[in-house]
Formats: sequence, C-alpha cells, structure tokens
Amino acid sequence: MGILKYTQYLYLLIAAAFIFDGFTKLNSSENPWLSFIIAGVSVFMFFFRRKYAKKFDDHYKKK
Repeated sequence: MGILKYTQYLYLLIAAAFIFDGFTKLNSSENPWLSFIIAGVSVFMFFFRRKYAKKFDDHYKKK
C-alpha cells in the first residue's frame, strides 16, 4: 500500500501536462478543449483516489 500513496500524485502531473498542452493549443489554431477535459478528469481522479486512500487507511488503523 506504500507506493499507492504516491501514485495519486501522478494524476496531478498528468493534469499539469495537459493544461500546458491546452494552453499551447489555445495559441495555435488547434482545438484545446480535449486537453482541458482530460486535465479536469485527472484532477478529479486525484481527489477521488486521495479520499479513498484515506478511507482505507482509517479502516485499517481501527482494526
């Protein structure tokens, strides 16, 4: 379970990369919305995984 605590931060790195990609596409003639949507889903997944990792930690500490 130790490495799973750190993999949730991978979602933030992915979100930052897609936000950067979206802003570079915004300045060109390409469509940036798919990059922004993927970044939003990545941020959502970060908080989702963080909530459930905390819930599982609390559950195992009570035992």
